[in-house]
Parts: sequence; C-alpha cells; structure tokens
Amino acid sequence: MFKKVEAVLPFLFVTDLDNTLVGDDQALATLNHKLSQHRQEYGTKIVYATGRSPELYRLLATEKSLLKPDALICSVGTEIYLDGSDTADSGWSAKIAQGWNRDLIVATSAHFADLVAQPDSEQRPFKVSFFLTKKAAGEVIPQLELLLQHQGLDVKLIYSTGQDLDILPRNSDKGLAVQFLRQQWEIAPEQTVVCGDSGNDIALFSSGQERGVVVGNASTELLEWHSANPSDRLYLAQAACAGGILEGLHYFGFLG
Repeated sequence: MFKKVEAVLPFLFVTDLDNTLVGDDQALATLNHKLSQHRQEYGTKIVYATGRSPELYRLLATEKSLLKPDALICSVGTEIYLDGSDTADSGWSAKIAQGWNRDLIVATSAHFADLVAQPDSEQRPFKVSFFLTKKAAGEVIPQLELLLQHQGLDVKLIYSTGQDLDILPRNSDKGLAVQFLRQQWEIAPEQTVVCGDSGNDIALFSSGQERGVVVGNASTELLEWHSANPSDRLYLAQAACAGGILEGLHYFGFLG
C-alpha cells in the first residue's frame, strides 16, 4: 500500500492538457490557485505533457490562461522546452535522435491510403503524425509496423483518441521525457504525480514509480489499460478533467 506524501515537500506535477487539465474552467481555476501557491511556497515544479505542437500549445495557453510551466513537453514527448524557452532542449533532442530517419518514415507510410497526414504544424522534427480511423487501425498499424521494421527503422507507434497515430523515435514518449526531467531536477518518483486521459498518456503511467491520476472522463483505451494494470500508485478519479486532478492530488496527499 502506498504511503501518502508530505504535503509540505516540493513535488513534480505533470499533466496532459486536452480533456485532462482543460475541460472544466471552474475546477481549473481552483487547481491553478493551489498549484501556484504550492510552487511559490515549496518549489513544486509544473510540467505540461501534451500531444500538441508548441504552436497549438500557445493557442490553448492564451485561451485558457494556463499557468506558466517550468517545462513543456510537446509533440507526444519528442520535444522539451525549459522555463519558457522557444528552443527545444538540445540534450533531449540528442538523446532521441539516434537512428531516426524522418524522410524514410514518411516515404514508407505513403504506401497506406488510410493514413491521412495531420496539419503541417503537427509534423515535427521527431514526430510523424496521421489521422487514422478506428475501423482501419486494427489492420493498418500492424502492417505499418512490420514495413517500418523491414526498413530498419526502430520507431514507436502510438495510437490514441480513436483517430491519432504518431510515429516517434523508439526512446521517446511522454513518460521517458518526464523521467529525463525528473533526473535533471533530482526529484524522486514518489514525489512525482502524472495525470492523463487518453492512449498517449499510458506512457506517463507505465514508466516507473510515479503516482498517477486517471481523470474520470478518460478514454476507453486508457480505462482498459488501467483495468489490466492495477496498482495502488494509480488513482482513477470520479470527477472529470481538473476536478479529477484535484481529487487525485488530495488522495495521494500532495495538497494535504
């Protein structure tokens, strides 16, 4: 059984954005106030881990008045931006770049008519992204994985929300990006909490001993994973979005 953390100690707070942090404006305002106060008093770190590109993140941050994060993990964990910088962290980029061949991935993927390229803003240096219907995914993804392997490409395919397919370097995802930051900041996994709602957040929950909050409005793919991987360090909230995060933070003791 897990031991509740000390509420007076700094912790690393990591959350997905769409349908996790964002979605309930009233609960978000409450959560922002509590997190801001905890960061000011105890030095807690705030990190957003999103599938969005930096451009789409900035749109959301303005629209929803998000707190300025200590680090921003974008593009499903393939880019890290520290302290509001517009330049991706070079240490992380170098770590995931080995063996990555974006042009060959794009050319290989062109063999599948069911793959529809996402907008240019979502095509990133270390991410190739498509729309793929749930109906076609079961057949296309295994075939695509096999073809990419035959091309000698060591990559990771992440399918989420029943429509988004992202191809990433093998040694990158949201969870691995969080571990990279946690080690840099020397924060223990027990003092780390991660929050999410969809398939591309599974990497957050499965990467180590961090506490995890699955919000009440989580997608079927994440709920199925949670059911198959029970753990006392994972909490399934009743409330949706920021309300569920607040519920989980209190459950684990991060906010008392």
